[in-house]
Amino acid sequence: MTGAAEGWQAGAAALPILVIIFLMVGRGWSAARAALAGLAVTGLTSFFVFGFGSVSPGRSLRFLTDFGGAGLEAGFIAATILWIIFPALCIFELLSRAGSFEALRTGLGRLSGDPRVLAVLVAWFFALFLEGAAGFGTPVALAAPLLVSLGFGPVRAVTVVLIGHAAGVSFGAIGTPVFVQAAATGLPEISIAASTALIHAVPGILLVAATYWLAVPKTAAANEAVVPPTFWVVPVAAVLFFVPYLAIASLLGPELPTLLAALLGGVLFVIAIRWFHRGGAQGALAAEVKGDIWRAVLPYAVLIVLIAVTRLVPPVQDAARAIAVSWTFAETYSGTFQPLYHPGTMLFAGFVIGGLLMGRSPRDLVDAAAGAARRLVIVTVALVAMLFVARIMVHAGMIAALADAAAAGTGPAWPVLAPAVGALGTFVTGSATASNILFTDFQVATAQSLGLPLLTLVAAQGFGAAIGNMLCPHNVIAGAATVGLAGREGDILKRTVPIGLAYALAGGLMVLILVVL
Repeated sequence: MTGAAEGWQAGAAALPILVIIFLMVGRGWSAARAALAGLAVTGLTSFFVFGFGSVSPGRSLRFLTDFGGAGLEAGFIAATILWIIFPALCIFELLSRAGSFEALRTGLGRLSGDPRVLAVLVAWFFALFLEGAAGFGTPVALAAPLLVSLGFGPVRAVTVVLIGHAAGVSFGAIGTPVFVQAAATGLPEISIAASTALIHAVPGILLVAATYWLAVPKTAAANEAVVPPTFWVVPVAAVLFFVPYLAIASLLGPELPTLLAALLGGVLFVIAIRWFHRGGAQGALAAEVKGDIWRAVLPYAVLIVLIAVTRLVPPVQDAARAIAVSWTFAETYSGTFQPLYHPGTMLFAGFVIGGLLMGRSPRDLVDAAAGAARRLVIVTVALVAMLFVARIMVHAGMIAALADAAAAGTGPAWPVLAPAVGALGTFVTGSATASNILFTDFQVATAQSLGLPLLTLVAAQGFGAAIGNMLCPHNVIAGAATVGLAGREGDILKRTVPIGLAYALAGGLMVLILVVL
């Protein structure tokens, strides 16, 4: 294929992504409308430019097979994502109806009157803990509603959580993204983990700073009525997370860096806040408020226990993973769902068990679930359409065309841009693990052809895949749904895209330094 033809294909492959971004960010369309328009563009482009679904000798039903298979995958993946969103909404509805969020707001407000400090506590440490333990959209689904209950605007709440949990995505769900890279390359898991953590550790303070500064509007930040800024929060939060994060990744491997670093760092951060306010007149919480807080924590406590047991106790983990629902269509399209290992199941268990422990009646649980279900209709349309775009692009070779064009056009500058491939994969697929599956082999081939260090390029892929998590429309849709923002996803992307691009560039420069050294 000639260079001109390759360039034409790459441009055509980029068209659906550009259309979706333009419609959401530039025109303010909802994710559902933008995804449906992008789906039309994707279908036409994949068929006429890439031959996806075109009839060939002996395959007269190829059109139905290819587009039908991609649609089945999209629907199946959407269902697994909705199984996270639905129980997360159930918990939110239950706590809202019980007045528990007000108690949580009061309790967290006692730690600090500065919303920026609370944003770091919730969107950084709490969301990172959830990412390390469960991943797959759980952090945004739980942390964003909690911030809304603390008085944050819905757009701002989702934005800071998407940014705040991104560094942990490389080791999300107990290190799943690294395991697929190790399987593809033969590199030791601990080596990949150490290199990936190192790339995050240096520029990672940018994410903390963004979480801190975006927590309040600029006008409010300049208002004297707002609590004076506590600038120490940014470097302290960065150090408390990234030091154990890097140490655990280097010494133990990919399973626990995000989870343990967030847990340890979060505890120390609360201690630091209390020390900072040691002379303040915060007052003691009333016994009734304390009781409400403990009851509000119960669904999350059940969730954490179930996640810890199923992830960290090998016999339980094996038993939970042993039950799987799998399907294959036309030998190409497939899906797998592990119901007992999926975080959505644990979220639902937290909703039911935690709700009963709170003293809520079965009728209360049913009412909360009904309220959650009513908010899922438009979200389902957006998710299925966006995932349909993703699966067509993957199977038609459009993603591979974009990556090949990027490598061919950059040459020695590839280390700076390598994370962008990982981010692209997550942007389209909605999963850092899927991005690593798609592009780790590509990064390996590029490293070999350009004479670059293999381990560093594989780590750059994992780093980039994490960045894509804050830009991915699927995550934006899911986060917006949990705070009642369906239709305003573009407002969130306007805020996360600049931060994501800046962090990708900073990481790319870090990769270049590692290559040179």
